[in-house]
Amino acid sequence: MTDSGEHTTDILAALLAACERAPDAPALSLGRRTLTFRELRARITRIASGLWTRGLVEGDRVLFSVRPGLDGICLALGVIAAGGTVVFADPGAGEQLFRARATLAAPKWVAAESLLYAASRGPLRRIARRRGLELPDYGSVMPHARHIYAGPWLPGVPRGAIRLLSLWKHPDPVSTSPATGNATAEALIIFTSGTTDHPKAVVHSRASLGAGLGDFADHVGFRSGEVVLTDQLMVGIPALISGAHWVLPPAGADPGAKPRKYLELLPEAGVLFAVPAALDALLGMLEREPSRSAPRLRVLLIGGAPVLQPLLERARRLLPNTSIKAIYGMTEILPVAIADGDDKLAYRGPGDYVGELMSAVRATIDDGELVLAGEGLALGYLGDEPLRHLRTGDLGRLEGQRLTLTGRSKDMFIRGTTNVYPGLYEPVIAGIPGVREAALVGVPGAMGDDEIVLVIVGDASRVADALPGLIDAAVMPDRIVTMTHLPTHGRSSKLDRAALAKALRDGASE
Repeated sequence: MTDSGEHTTDILAALLAACERAPDAPALSLGRRTLTFRELRARITRIASGLWTRGLVEGDRVLFSVRPGLDGICLALGVIAAGGTVVFADPGAGEQLFRARATLAAPKWVAAESLLYAASRGPLRRIARRRGLELPDYGSVMPHARHIYAGPWLPGVPRGAIRLLSLWKHPDPVSTSPATGNATAEALIIFTSGTTDHPKAVVHSRASLGAGLGDFADHVGFRSGEVVLTDQLMVGIPALISGAHWVLPPAGADPGAKPRKYLELLPEAGVLFAVPAALDALLGMLEREPSRSAPRLRVLLIGGAPVLQPLLERARRLLPNTSIKAIYGMTEILPVAIADGDDKLAYRGPGDYVGELMSAVRATIDDGELVLAGEGLALGYLGDEPLRHLRTGDLGRLEGQRLTLTGRSKDMFIRGTTNVYPGLYEPVIAGIPGVREAALVGVPGAMGDDEIVLVIVGDASRVADALPGLIDAAVMPDRIVTMTHLPTHGRSSKLDRAALAKALRDGASE
């Protein structure tokens, strides 16, 4: 077991303190707009004050569908500063699942972009449907909720909705400090999985986020004034706390689909965070344009899915002077461990070396399974008992502080002499643009070997070209098929691999 000291960092208090240290330094940028730390603090506190005066009370939940940008980030932080809880709601989840999630969260407020209100009803809704986006009617999804809209007023915005702009133009904040609330109460809810019958959401407090992300910031070593390029709140906030300059890619930019727009921001960046599929696209551009100067990144952070050796090898070749760090974590406790890229490349033992455990993480191996606890562990799952420890489902091995994953419990099949653990690869494949879900299945062949079949829910047109260099050659699929959905079983709606393998044997695909 590893142990740690007490980490009681309140992420909001730490951010506001950072704003006081260097008030005139740039804090947050998107395009031509930049907020200094002084302006960032003023927006957060004014939004909190504006929400108080309009009736938000401590513990109110806010169903949140505003894209990561200056407005969305300030609003989310303002809600937390006011004692509310941000409930991240993905409008692309489909109407049924969205409504099920909203019902479970029972928010008293809804915050969304005015375009979502307009596109979720009338003629625009039909257009959205034709483009594969089944939007809920934001104006009625929670009939008695108060509404906040970002952007200009558009048809569909409910009568009486509060414009975000009016919140940050609120007069000077009221006397109560936004950092004096209960740091151990719920502050953030993130839906991770589940079905319309059993949605699943992780609940964090300011303290649990502060412990994990403070640990992360210390390990990465963000520098004051350094440009950190990411659209991820869980990377940008610790960067701000360290005094770094958080630069966002263009609103709505998808590095996998439009790598050039993302790539153009790299020359000024000292730190970049990318998920494997996005990094694959960015590296692909560098490989196709050898005349382009290599980015002068100090640190490349890779996370959000397993980081495999083929991708690391490409990154090291194209970014020879960059420190590469691979992050292993999960929504319930982020991060768990961070591996130096060169150490990960040099590892030749069995399994996937994921690095040194963070000091705020306590880990044990129980019957081969990794079990986690610590100050950064989420409060629990929405509607369930508090979490005391987390059974990850990952099989692992601990050698001091060093953690190696050896697969997923009970999910393994064989190709030749290779044991294939699909859980290592499916999140990477699911990150390819257009893919909603991915499953690797071993279908037994006549000679006893397993044929590897990759099943895609979503658009599979880019998958075959994206796989080389993204996953290990030994597990490249023999064929790729698409399905409308993946079979599941049990209360947790876990993927039913046996049923999927039978469907493939029976020839069930689109």
